[in-house]
Amino acid sequence: MDKEAYHAGSMGKSSNDSPPSDDAARMVDEKGIRIGEAVDMYGDISRAEEYGYVSRGLKSRHIQFIALGGTIGTGLFLGIGRAFTQAGPLSILLGYTFTGVAIFAMMMSLGEMATWLPLPGAIPQFCARYVDGAMGFAVGWNNWYNSAITLCAEISAASVVIQFWNGAQDINVAAWISIIIVLVICLNIFAVAIYGEAEFCFAAIKIITIVGLLIFAFIIDLGGGPTRDRLGFRYWNNPGAMKAYKGTGSAGRFLGLFSTLVNAAFSYGGVEMVAVAAGEAENPRHNIPKAVRRVFWRILFFYVLGSLAIGVLIPYDEPRLLSAIDSGAPGGAASPWVIAVYRASVPVLPSIINAVILTSATSSANAFLFTGARYLYALAQNGQAPRILLTCSKRGVPYYCIAITASISLLTYLSCSAGSAVVFQWFQNLVTIASLFTWMSVSIAYIRFHAALKAQGVDRRTLRFRSPFQPYTAWFSLIFFAIITIFNGFYVFGPFDVNSFVTAYVGIPIYFALYAFWKIFKRTKWIPSDEADIFTGKAALDAADAHWPERRPRNVIERIWFWIA
Repeated sequence: MDKEAYHAGSMGKSSNDSPPSDDAARMVDEKGIRIGEAVDMYGDISRAEEYGYVSRGLKSRHIQFIALGGTIGTGLFLGIGRAFTQAGPLSILLGYTFTGVAIFAMMMSLGEMATWLPLPGAIPQFCARYVDGAMGFAVGWNNWYNSAITLCAEISAASVVIQFWNGAQDINVAAWISIIIVLVICLNIFAVAIYGEAEFCFAAIKIITIVGLLIFAFIIDLGGGPTRDRLGFRYWNNPGAMKAYKGTGSAGRFLGLFSTLVNAAFSYGGVEMVAVAAGEAENPRHNIPKAVRRVFWRILFFYVLGSLAIGVLIPYDEPRLLSAIDSGAPGGAASPWVIAVYRASVPVLPSIINAVILTSATSSANAFLFTGARYLYALAQNGQAPRILLTCSKRGVPYYCIAITASISLLTYLSCSAGSAVVFQWFQNLVTIASLFTWMSVSIAYIRFHAALKAQGVDRRTLRFRSPFQPYTAWFSLIFFAIITIFNGFYVFGPFDVNSFVTAYVGIPIYFALYAFWKIFKRTKWIPSDEADIFTGKAALDAADAHWPERRPRNVIERIWFWIA
């Protein structure tokens, strides 16, 4: 394959001239893992030392908690309320479950590729190596745009959440936006370990909160609240389990269910960031499979049980929830969780939940600044972004990539005039399609990766992590996300709304325009399976495996902790 399709211009090297494993092992032993990986990727020690390389500073507990709680953001706490009022409790339960199954299928495919080659940014490199350089370009810039816009959405959401408290409503929203932007930049710019510690703490708070809310829902549903009112599934009978949307009868209920798939896609957005972090994870061949397998439990406990809990606590026609959504009420006032707490007459919890939602939004902003910067870094390694973006600090931070991604967050100041809630909804609609294209690209890349392994004589039974039922699992996720992408804007046609149509489908021409530009500009070709580069960079990673110490629990407490993290 042409080296220009996936490496940094003339710095790259094709799969045919990669250094032997002995040379990679020697370089790792002499110069360390970081420089050894850089030399194996760039093929030249002088360039490796000139640009530097990212550092493997994310510990096992960082990776596990990023996988468990890294993207629990405003979608689960705030965005789910709109889907609930549109479609009803059974619809959101089924919608989050169906989408969760497809997400898990996609993540298993991504996990296998990221364990084979845990590279920084990962996804653009997989697409460029296994499918087509044009797809690597399209998905890379699409992912960066997705991360940058979601960064704005989460900062905007955080500024909304703060206004839940009376004292904050008199302060200009620009002040809160500025504070959050400075905070997330500081957490990303100094060292990846600082980012990892911040995400570990943020994720722990969110996990504890979700578990607490699920226990709260169980107690209230069985009549353990102050009112002693046993709820059961009464709201599934009155006003009903499924609400008709944009129609009547069975057709309306089906459309209501389908509308929840789009909302669920936003809530799951960023689930792939554990693979993006693989390039900076300690002992990635051990930690990445462990994290990917736990995606199933994250989907089950956080999203599926969370949507079920909301459905039994409040009816979909709850007046306070409808009013809060229609009026763009600040903060947790539009959260179904907060409404459920009010209905249960537990006065102290709304402010606590609102504080956790604020922490959640800030955490997601922090995470998407990290992933956006790494996508830029991956594009630079592919030769599809300026080479200067490869420059890293002595601590392995690609600071130019962080600066460029962080600059997009200034768009959030639009909320000072347009209204934070309106801007958040606009951003939400934009990033849903971008996430779907990311997941479809991952599925396509895996299908080609699977074929490349077979064509080049690599037995999948020898892989450290092997996803089940392949390549059918990848085909399933690809078809599922393609259907949502094509029909996600069904609601704009009755009656036709130009603005909603553009919002729902603008991501499609953006992706294909990026693909066509690089296809025409570089005249790239679809990569035959026997020519796909599945080895460049692998020798140094294989050599590094021997340098990671084996963790052995010394007592029962450590055994439990090592299982968790």
